[in-house]
Amino acid sequence: MASTDTGHAGSGDWLVGNPTGRQLASALWIGSVGLLILGLQPVLLGALYTEGHVSGDELALVATAEMIAIAIGSAVVAMLLSAHNMRWKSAVLLLLLALANVWTAYAASANTLIAARALAGLAEGGLVAVATELIARSRRAERIGGFFVTMQTLAQCALALLLALYVIPAAGSAGGFIVLAVVCVASLAVAFTVPGDYADLPKEENLANVLTVPSLTALLSVFCYFMFFGAVWAFLEPLGAQYGIDGRTVGLIVSASLAVQVLGAMTATVFEARIDYRLAIAVIGVVALVSSLILASGPGLTTFWIAALVMGFILLFIVPYQIRLAITADETRTAVLLVPAAQLFGLAIGPIAASLLIDGKDFRPVPEFAAASAVASVALLGLFILVTRRRRAVA
Repeated sequence: MASTDTGHAGSGDWLVGNPTGRQLASALWIGSVGLLILGLQPVLLGALYTEGHVSGDELALVATAEMIAIAIGSAVVAMLLSAHNMRWKSAVLLLLLALANVWTAYAASANTLIAARALAGLAEGGLVAVATELIARSRRAERIGGFFVTMQTLAQCALALLLALYVIPAAGSAGGFIVLAVVCVASLAVAFTVPGDYADLPKEENLANVLTVPSLTALLSVFCYFMFFGAVWAFLEPLGAQYGIDGRTVGLIVSASLAVQVLGAMTATVFEARIDYRLAIAVIGVVALVSSLILASGPGLTTFWIAALVMGFILLFIVPYQIRLAITADETRTAVLLVPAAQLFGLAIGPIAASLLIDGKDFRPVPEFAAASAVASVALLGLFILVTRRRRAVA
């Protein structure tokens, strides 16, 4: 490999290595393909529910299995495997994900769907690590992270609109998963333009830095925040149906919410250096609480729209600040590599935990659970601040 891929000395904006702009963009796209499902779950899982392939409880299990698998896949690749041969790893993971999506399209039972989405999640997690491994090597990880979430959400928005308006009405949920498989195959061309090898970070020597109170409280705060969003996002269609909002309209709301997520990510990228991360996370937690309580109150169509759009904006606006939180907790940046896993575990546990509170066809406990998760996220931030201040005082 060229020295731009493998050099250990940092150059400019990089702690180690010096990837080109094209290589960075390629890695971010590969990671974005791994996270496409995050924006498409309400549309695709909602279609599976409407078509009678899964019940409400089974829908939660499908969503949870995939999110947990993504978290495991991203953590394993980032923490246990070397960051070498990234082009071939990207290609193999894309092919595996394409096959899992085709399997999902033709799955005949809920158990088969769960198995197919778990396999898809493992591949998706590996693809996410292709991007996050490179982001962790940047001196401006927060800004690159903002670009990453902007790219992935733009892709999610475009696909959600395509699926909700054209593909699913014509070909059902199966057609939606086939489209995802096609995207994976098309992305093989990009896989061979990522850096072949990433310069090594000394993460093996600093793994113990994750097992500290600051790192654990930071990651748990991230986990609880995404648990808030995961609960509402997975049940948005049945929740809307309870309030008299049809599935097509919810699909449009999802697409619009994804567009607003792009705005949130872009706004955070511009302002991340001007706003203290602690203030940003606390304020966003309060907004998450209020939005959840509104959804639990039986809102009309307009209020439902507004609450969903607000949630979309804050979801990715917070990401650069969560990256800064993790860097503050562990300056070796090992904890940063686990931020995607914390986010994805939150998205996974949110639906299954909320589903335990659902009473028959009443989905109101879902946003109520989300509100409690938002409060927990802010409380853990407060604990993090107290711990870090005490450590500085002792030092």
